[in-house]
Amino acid sequence: MSVVGVLALQGDVREHLVALAEADALARPIRRPEELAEVDGVVLPGGESTAISRLLATFDLLEPLRARIKEGMPAYGSCAGMILLADTVLDGRPDQHQLGGLDIVVRRNAFGRQVDSFEADLDFTGVGGVHAVFIRAPWVESAGDDVEVLARVPESEDAGEAAGRIVAVRQGHVLATSFHPELTGDGRVHRLFVDMVRAAG
Repeated sequence: MSVVGVLALQGDVREHLVALAEADALARPIRRPEELAEVDGVVLPGGESTAISRLLATFDLLEPLRARIKEGMPAYGSCAGMILLADTVLDGRPDQHQLGGLDIVVRRNAFGRQVDSFEADLDFTGVGGVHAVFIRAPWVESAGDDVEVLARVPESEDAGEAAGRIVAVRQGHVLATSFHPELTGDGRVHRLFVDMVRAAG
């Protein structure tokens, strides 16, 4: 059984642990470098990206995590996790640390404040129709040639400036979503990631 860690420094850790267990992975919280060394893949949960960034450095996880992702360990980031995995962030703090792994430009808090949180039905490549929950979410402003766009906000009058924005991507062993599949009870995105971890060996 694949061992998948969830970065447990801040954010919706418990929900990811449950979703991974339901996807037949052995799910473990990660707070120390020695725990990171024992997992086959890692999930970076939603939360506050600048806070998680600072805590990664405080807990001596920043460089080991960055190195493992660069070496090919599968990683999945939801919301704040997407921001951390992006090579470039707009509207971030100048002292914010990036893990990298995705050749994308992400706009932090692109959909607005907490009160602007919303839900939408998306067509997610390889998964199907997904009901997505966005909470102070980022969106992808641009993606490199090697990045596969998996989902966009549907074009509609209600969507406004968000219409057509990229909200799910994959580049090799790295997966990211602007939204929170761990909050809806739909385990298909987590199963997709667990399959990626298994395929990576």
